[in-house]
Amino acid sequence: MGSKNLSRGSAFRRWLGLCLLLELALAGSAAAEVVRFEVAVREPLADGQSFGDTGPYERIVGRVWYELDPAAAANQPVVDLSLAPRNARGRVELWSDLFILAPRQLARGNRALLYDVNNRGNKLALRFFNLSGGGNDPRTSDDAGDGFLMRQGFTIVWSGWDGELLPGGDRLRLAPPVARGAASPLTGQVRCEIVPDRNTTRMVVNWANHGSYRPTERGLRDATLTHRLLPGDPRVALPRDQWTVHVSDVESDSATQLPLVELELPAGLEKGHIYELIYEAQDPLVQGTGFTAVRDLISALKHGTGQDNPLLVDGRPVIQRAHGFGVSQSGRFLRELLYWDLNRDEQGRQVFDGVIPHVSGSGLGSFNHRFAQPTRHASQHDHHDYPPDRFPFAYETQRDPVSGQEDGILQRSLASRTAPRILHTQSAAEFWTRSGSLALTDPLGQRDARQPENVRVYFFGGTQHGPSSFPPARGDGQNLPNPGDYRPFLRCLLLALDRWTAGGPPAPVSVHPTIADGTLVDWRQAATGFPDLPGVRYPGVIQQPAWLDFGPRWLSERIVDLQPPVVRGDYRVLVPRCDADGNDLGCLLPPEVAVPVATYTGWNLRSSEAGAENQLVSLQGSFLPFAVTRSERDSAKDPRPSLEERYDSLEKYLELLEDRCQQLARSGYLLAEDVPRIMQVQRERVEPEFVRIGR
Repeated sequence: MGSKNLSRGSAFRRWLGLCLLLELALAGSAAAEVVRFEVAVREPLADGQSFGDTGPYERIVGRVWYELDPAAAANQPVVDLSLAPRNARGRVELWSDLFILAPRQLARGNRALLYDVNNRGNKLALRFFNLSGGGNDPRTSDDAGDGFLMRQGFTIVWSGWDGELLPGGDRLRLAPPVARGAASPLTGQVRCEIVPDRNTTRMVVNWANHGSYRPTERGLRDATLTHRLLPGDPRVALPRDQWTVHVSDVESDSATQLPLVELELPAGLEKGHIYELIYEAQDPLVQGTGFTAVRDLISALKHGTGQDNPLLVDGRPVIQRAHGFGVSQSGRFLRELLYWDLNRDEQGRQVFDGVIPHVSGSGLGSFNHRFAQPTRHASQHDHHDYPPDRFPFAYETQRDPVSGQEDGILQRSLASRTAPRILHTQSAAEFWTRSGSLALTDPLGQRDARQPENVRVYFFGGTQHGPSSFPPARGDGQNLPNPGDYRPFLRCLLLALDRWTAGGPPAPVSVHPTIADGTLVDWRQAATGFPDLPGVRYPGVIQQPAWLDFGPRWLSERIVDLQPPVVRGDYRVLVPRCDADGNDLGCLLPPEVAVPVATYTGWNLRSSEAGAENQLVSLQGSFLPFAVTRSERDSAKDPRPSLEERYDSLEKYLELLEDRCQQLARSGYLLAEDVPRIMQVQRERVEPEFVRIGR
């Protein structure tokens, strides 16, 4: 809209005035998103190594500055945004850290952006897609792994979204605003559940590397601390004079940095026990701005807005498609971003074209309420009484018979026509410790949910939250952890998602167990058919979420008045039925699980040394190897056939494994380039066992 000096009468002047007003309005709207980029580092990745046809990549490190209009319709879902301080333009200011790996010649990329929602400040995409060792400051060829994302031409983006984080460790941080009362700081009850991983006398009240809300003077005086071994045990109060809360300010460039809060109990905090600290805190972060920070960054990179935007060629944006990938907490972040209809920017445009919420289970998060604590989760043994596992669980709109609500993860974004393509992926462990089945069923587990057309669901049977190293080493579990590797599926599915969003064929059909075909069943052993194995205890517990009542303002205002919350009812979870070996049915199985040398479960039980014996080890599965020979099986009274009986020889095993790999590749779940690596890795793992057979 130009400023041509063409005065031709009062009618034209009125028209020009309207145009200028509209231009100012649009400029104000643009300023209410990404204001500017600050690039501190722009340098070659891996000493200029070339990645396939894309060529060399570069590291772009800096910061993003945002402004939000509290009155904009697109920002209304952000709890307490109206209570945040405003600048002279009436906008709310915040910033986030930024890290980008981009083709040095941007036009040689595939014009698709992969946004890796950091997990507690940590970058994970290279570990999951490039099979690298990970790390928060990728610089070298080793950091780039096998270069998969670069060879495919993706621009990889990370930024800060979590205001709890402490500085250090190259963690990606957000500096969100604080909500303030008219005449005094806002206050409220904060609950911190502490489950020590060792015997100690002093611990942070939040996770490592996280700050906590500052206690008020009254909060320090009147704080309560309780102790129990198991989540269902009565809370036992510990006298106030037997413990101390320490609050330490942290050096930071964020004006809203949370302090470090620690609990000291000289009598000792016992490994695996549950301690619950509740205190009055002040100055809640407007943590929901973590959603808008991601939204507005991706929108700016797609549309070329924001001063000094680093992804422009000749002043024009090169990114045409944007995909969000999140692991665990970060997958729940993506689901909740969609739930709040925050996949549309202030101009109403779709932000993410595709998303992969990975190992999120059926959860949301503690991301957008007063005194939100994003790192909190929900599991079987700990963190029961936090809001992540709450209705709605499914992508379809459902009526909750427990609370009476009607809702769905996609209800709002489908209505605004900004719902992306979704590939919901998870391991077997999410069935047991993350209420994973509720993404597949109604809230009481009585019928299968109907997935919307834009959703695909893939459950990776026989795997755990994150694959164990090999050979697995026993930690807190009674069994070895599970090394089943689902990462090759993720590589293939990401490319399928990108083709789908670019107008190509839809992603492969969903693969998951169902109530209708009898593969999704009650979790108890009688229903699953899990075999009785010598020396193996089957779980007597599972994570089954409850409807938690946080008080009268929770549903309407997202303000917590009850700590701990009151349980008003329970939901019902299911798990996959097993075959005769105890391996999952109805799931997408990695080749090594489909052609097994062991039973691969999604559960593992805590050992006596870990404390809370026979509770579930959070997010961990089990690796229960078959006997090698028939005589060993008979001696152990193991009902599962031995390797000798199943395969006879290493050559026969490898023949069956390759056949399974080829089937998966033909079906669109596995890349042909990954088959040789899978074959080589599995050969190295099993060859020593087959040597014992002698053929």
